[in-house]
Amino acid sequence: MWIPSNRGFRGIRFSASAYCQLKSYVSTCRAVLLPSFGGPEMLQLHHNVEVPPLKPHQVLVRARAVSINPLDTRMRSGYGRSIFERLLPLILGRDVSGEVAAVGASVKSVSVGEEVFGALHPTAVRGTYTDYAILSEDEVTLKPSSLSHLDFFFLFSKILQEASAIPFAALTAWRALKSTARISEGQRILVVGGGGAVGVAAIQLAVAAGCSVVTTCGSQSIDRMLGAGAEQAVDYVAEDVELAIKGKFDAVLDTIGVPETERMGINFLKRGGHYMTLQGEAASLADRYGLTIGLPAATVVLLTKHNLYRYSHGIEYSWTYMRADLDGLIEIRKLCEAGKMKVPVDKTFPITQVKEAHEAKDKKLIPGKVVLELD
Repeated sequence: MWIPSNRGFRGIRFSASAYCQLKSYVSTCRAVLLPSFGGPEMLQLHHNVEVPPLKPHQVLVRARAVSINPLDTRMRSGYGRSIFERLLPLILGRDVSGEVAAVGASVKSVSVGEEVFGALHPTAVRGTYTDYAILSEDEVTLKPSSLSHLDFFFLFSKILQEASAIPFAALTAWRALKSTARISEGQRILVVGGGGAVGVAAIQLAVAAGCSVVTTCGSQSIDRMLGAGAEQAVDYVAEDVELAIKGKFDAVLDTIGVPETERMGINFLKRGGHYMTLQGEAASLADRYGLTIGLPAATVVLLTKHNLYRYSHGIEYSWTYMRADLDGLIEIRKLCEAGKMKVPVDKTFPITQVKEAHEAKDKKLIPGKVVLELD
């Protein structure tokens, strides 16, 4: 089994006390490896996984909490196989919160010992289900500050759990609403499928920008959506969504991305509006036909839909994905500190129970965010 090697920490800056700690145990660490695609039983916790050397722009984070995203369970099952199969074993995970253990020579924004949170790009091979995660400087920033009047140790654990649940989902929503649609005060936003982490983050981002938000969700999420700031939350099972929602929207973020929600979302848009779906077809087409055929085919599909809807409805159509955006991450942190951004954590598991955590998500036993704790 191939595991990334470590040939030393060239170009790393750290304090004298941090040096002693690094020298004693950072060359290897625990990590959850995925040697082949399949169910939760494929996940393996290893105790001596080597830590790769840091590049000048990278940050080594001592992980305290990492969240489970839908992308993790999909990748474990084989989504993105055409890209990742030759790179097995993988380390899953995108979000992380913890402390900076070391920084590359060119890193200026964070320092050893600081508490941070961040998220890796969707195509990262070495993820965050590990004691020591490696992120680029633009993928990590200081975590939201704590409240000093609460019990420190309880708060420290809880803040890290909540911080790990935020970055990937919030940056995905940020990419859609801020980078693509460029939402502004006074606009109307529709979030299709607001009950997930991306949907909750999108509602809060839009509300903070001065927009009015309508969302669809399951009955169990209605109160949570209204609490997040949505003006209307429509139960898509019990209600006829197209009758319950009135008026047109400047932007639609579709977290479900099936043909019916795509049709509905596009019909709800004003001319000049933006329809954005999280369910782009690049990876699925590449898995089906291979990279050589699948990626060009995905480009054709996207361009065809983009041109079709621009001509027929006068709207912009796009697939949206998370990307590193330090400015976005910093603003997300500020929203968290101001009490305007929160992704609730429904349950935590120790990293030793990662299989059970994935199984619970697969069986939809836990509707909200699940976090893995690393002691």
